[in-house]
Amino acid sequence: MNRRFAIKSTFLAAGVAIAAACAPMMEKEPDIVDIAASNGSFNTLVAAVTAAGLVDTLKGEGPFTVFAPTDAAFAALPAGTVDSLLLPENKDQLVSILTYHVVPGAVTSDQLAGQHLDVATVNGAEVRVNGSNGVKVNDATVTTADIIASNGVIHVIDSVLLP
Repeated sequence: MNRRFAIKSTFLAAGVAIAAACAPMMEKEPDIVDIAASNGSFNTLVAAVTAAGLVDTLKGEGPFTVFAPTDAAFAALPAGTVDSLLLPENKDQLVSILTYHVVPGAVTSDQLAGQHLDVATVNGAEVRVNGSNGVKVNDATVTTADIIASNGVIHVIDSVLLP
């Protein structure tokens, strides 16, 4: 009887292992870059992050808070600005601008509500955050808040922040 039980247990364990191996793998939650790339409103931001060599950083563990300018925000910059920033010789300036949009830690809009803060960005400079009536970062308005990613949070802004 024990031997028959042992054989059945072995077959059962093997069957479970095979079923687990054949089951589709669980997809991981999208990170900041995945969300921006799949959104359709951040093509310029994604191109800039790629040109700056920051993709792996923003796909990293984090957490990060990203104030993400839309394509329209980049288009509002003076003519030729984006094209110039994407040139390899301007990579340092591009990195400085992009890291000015990133704050260490995951900060949601409810944590900013009613607050007036100077917040250190990844580039070392500070942004002014005003959460008294919606959320403003310097002169940019957060138009969509709290897009939660696996490694942080994205707040969509209507203009590009310049250090």
